[in-house]
This record gives sequence, structure tokens and C-alpha cells, in this order.
Amino acid sequence: MFIFDAIIYKPLYNLLIMIYNFVPFHDFGIAIIIVTLLIKFSLMPLSKKQIESQKKMQELQPKIKETQNKHKGDKEKQSRALMELYKEHKTNPFSGCLPMVVQLVFLIAIYRVLFNISNANLMVDSAGLYSFVHNPGQIGHMFLGIINLASVVDFKHITLASAPHIALVILAAGAQFIQTKMLMAKQAPTPAGKEADFSQIMSKQMLYLGPALTLFIGIKFPAGLALYWLVSTGFMIAQQYYIQKEEMAVKAK
Repeated sequence: MFIFDAIIYKPLYNLLIMIYNFVPFHDFGIAIIIVTLLIKFSLMPLSKKQIESQKKMQELQPKIKETQNKHKGDKEKQSRALMELYKEHKTNPFSGCLPMVVQLVFLIAIYRVLFNISNANLMVDSAGLYSFVHNPGQIGHMFLGIINLASVVDFKHITLASAPHIALVILAAGAQFIQTKMLMAKQAPTPAGKEADFSQIMSKQMLYLGPALTLFIGIKFPAGLALYWLVSTGFMIAQQYYIQKEEMAVKAK
């Protein structure tokens, strides 16, 4: 935990406060957006590798299913045949795990940063700052003057002021749906009369489970987290679109 705090959490905390000190009008929402983009740009090589690995595995699903059915009664032969299949197509089923773990670590870190700041009513903890980072004290609550970043949606007291926060959460959930849909685009459809395999079932469940989870997080936790999630997911959508365009350009040659 000490290593996590010293190497990831504390630098992110200080980066966020340092950017907040310099952004116009000291808008904490803009600082969150800038830090989110910096994180996503720094992790681009890893996230690109993860996206490519997921797509390769999706494209191989029909052959994987065929191999599994061919050696259904012999698990040892099935495992060997699958390894040969992966080797033939130069694919490692676990190659997307490391990028996912690294991104998850940063997600936890930025979540803790925003959650701790929000829980402190947007007061900066001077003990967590480096000596060269100015302590602004109380951070401004509003993003663009319309969304209270420290607030949560209280359905017992919905007011007009809650609308921007609710809209932000809905946009974040919608972006999550689009990103998952893009990842599923190349997945082979299940032939008529045949049952979908485990990976196809999981993909379909994640198409709705992901946005539902985003809605839950966005409503139950401060709006600053929903803003981070929206920007992060929007970046991933743009990256996936760019990768798809690159693939289409290579195939067109």
C-alpha cells in the first residue's frame, strides 16, 4: 500500500492540484479532464495492445469453438490444439491482461484521489502535497458553473440543479455502451440453431452490465468521478475508432 501511495496515488494527487492551480478560473472539472487525458495518453501503448488483443480473440472465437468441439472428450488434446491455434495466429490469450491490470491500478488511484478530495468537501490535504505545489485550500465545487463536482444524486430531493449531474451520468453510461459495442463489432454472430459460447454470452452481458454499473457509480458517488469516467471512456472510443481506421487502411492497400 505504501508503494502504491508513493508511486501512483501521491503523484496523481499533486498533479491534479498543480493543474487546478493553473487552469483558467480554477475550474476543478477542467483539471480533472486534463489529468484524465494525460493518464490516457501515457497509457495509450498499453490500451492499444489490449484492444488489439481483444479483437484478435474475438476474430478467433469461431475457430476456438470448433477446436473445443473437436476435442470435447479429451481436455489434454483440446488444450494442446488451442495452444497450436494461438501459436499459428500469433495470439496470446493472456496478452491483454497486463495492460488491463495497469489501467485498473491507475483507475483505482484516480478514483481514490477524487473520492478523498470529495469526501473532504473539496478541501486539499496539505500533508499530501509536495513542497513545490501550492495549496489552494478550498477547491471550487462547480464545473463550468453548472455541475457540483462534490455532489451525489439525491432522488428524494430532485431539483433542477440535479439535472446537469444526471445528464453527465447518462452520458457516461451511454459512452460505456458505445465503447463495448465497438469491441463487439467484429465478433462472429452465433449460427442459427446453435447456442452462444461463454465469451459471446459474457460480451452481451457486459454490453448492458457496464453501462448499468456506470449509472450506479455516477449516481452513488460524487459527480467528479462521473466526469472522469465520461472523459476516459470517450478517449477509449476515439482510440478504438482510430485503430479501426488504421486496420481498414491497411486492408485497402
